[in-house]
Amino acid sequence: MPTPTDDALEKAVVIHEKRDSGEVARPPTSDQSTIISEAEVDIGHVFDTPEQNQPPGLPFSKGRCIAIVATVTGASFLNTMSGQAVVIILPTIGRDLDIPEARVQWVVSAYSLAFGCFLLLWGRIADIYGKRKIFIWGSAWVAVTTVINPFLPNEIAFDLFRGLQGLGAAANVPTAIGILATTFPPGKAKNYAISCYGGKHQHPPAGAPLGAVFGNLIAGFIAQYTSWKWVFGVIAIMAAAITVAATAIIPPPKHTLLQEGASVKASVDWIGAFLVTAGLFALLFALTEGNVVGWSTPWVPVLIVVSLALVVLFVFWQRHLENTGTRAPIMKVSIFHSKRFSAAMAIMALFFSSFNGFLVYATYFFQNYQGLSPLDTTLRFIPTGVVGVITAAVVSQLLAVVPTYMMLAVGNLCVSVACVLFAVPIPPDTTYWAFGLPAMVLSVFGADITWPCLILFTSHSLPQEDQALGAALVNAMGQVGRAIGLAVATAIQTAAMAKERGVPVEHVGRIEEWEVASLLGLRGAEWWNAALGFGALAVVLATFRGSGIIGKVGVPKHQSTVIH
Repeated sequence: MPTPTDDALEKAVVIHEKRDSGEVARPPTSDQSTIISEAEVDIGHVFDTPEQNQPPGLPFSKGRCIAIVATVTGASFLNTMSGQAVVIILPTIGRDLDIPEARVQWVVSAYSLAFGCFLLLWGRIADIYGKRKIFIWGSAWVAVTTVINPFLPNEIAFDLFRGLQGLGAAANVPTAIGILATTFPPGKAKNYAISCYGGKHQHPPAGAPLGAVFGNLIAGFIAQYTSWKWVFGVIAIMAAAITVAATAIIPPPKHTLLQEGASVKASVDWIGAFLVTAGLFALLFALTEGNVVGWSTPWVPVLIVVSLALVVLFVFWQRHLENTGTRAPIMKVSIFHSKRFSAAMAIMALFFSSFNGFLVYATYFFQNYQGLSPLDTTLRFIPTGVVGVITAAVVSQLLAVVPTYMMLAVGNLCVSVACVLFAVPIPPDTTYWAFGLPAMVLSVFGADITWPCLILFTSHSLPQEDQALGAALVNAMGQVGRAIGLAVATAIQTAAMAKERGVPVEHVGRIEEWEVASLLGLRGAEWWNAALGFGALAVVLATFRGSGIIGKVGVPKHQSTVIH
């Protein structure tokens, strides 16, 4: 790795001093962006001195770099595995804990709510106090809360600890991406690291495609042959292993925002943290419960209005802090002045909603409509993991040679077509190999292309000190999109079923095996998921043309800010 020049070092020091003093509160001009990019890259080399005799382009030895990627990718693996495994054993948990069907979804929703609501806060805390520290404590927290969970005898306590697990995941998922973004310099190594972590949270040799597959397989076999409680035991053991590995392998940071002379500016904006966390929690809670208690229930629309008001107040408060420079905001509103950056966040919300909706309703189709066992349902999802591993390996190479807009277009198109295959009136007894397998392959192929592109674009659009926050923002957009998309999909599904059955929506009941009304409801939801995917595709074609090749070596030097 080249030694930074005195010139570049001087630029870097001046820029960081100005940022700490509040002089660089607003985004730089286009002429300044190149200077800041080069200076930040160079000062990163100064503060993060690599090991001796490392291969060219790597910050550490090859073996250690692989170990770092594998360790932080464990957060992605664990997050996806936890979600998929619990979905498979959800009916069993409901029966054992005597949870009514209308509320059993909270076993999943409690985790998602805590995860989505605390992402931005944990991302900011990690950027201030150190990503390594927050990653380790977040992973340890997941291990402790998970091992306690299966021994809780009642619904409220069980759901509470599921929420606490989501709180830990909200700490280690964005910091994992932040660690990769700040550890690896722009180039082939960074492309591979992000691709390993990334595709819907995916990876080769171990990311979310494998997390989804192992989650399904472990839960399926355990539910079939032993107690579901062992699912949580396996997750807890893996979280503990990640904690130990992170402590030993991830290098301590040489530079954080919390340093002498920057303590006030780098302190956490607790007012903003309250506004965004409370606003997102209220919104996701209302959207999750709307389909349970009915959208006409008075408190549901009231809570939605209150949540939106809190989010608007958060935006205005962040703008005030950024303009005055009195304290660093949790989220710099100025980053959204870039049309392309705003479009990337919109794409994330639409894409993740479409992809997640596809997986949820494909599960309903196999397990609830066709009446397959959890294990048989699991086997039908195995192709997503296999294709995900292969795709992520290929994408890590394509990021450096293929224009970003083409990759995003192909990715979103594939996910949309996967939804269409489950929406069109193909006879439901048609063999899985005719339309189920192609849909599974297309869905994960599209996801493993789209997610790394969005993560890499976000990483290059933000300075080094905001990398964990950027990762949190991407994930938060995905969670909000998921909640809104799934709420609308559920409303469409229940409306179609109620119309066909000739009953009010609140009395529609559950999905029945091989029933016409149930099939119409599932297809209606998948048409909505397809519409979301095509919407994301339209945003890509409208805003990302001419965006260049995001993973090309040297490109980030003029793309590392959002001012283009």
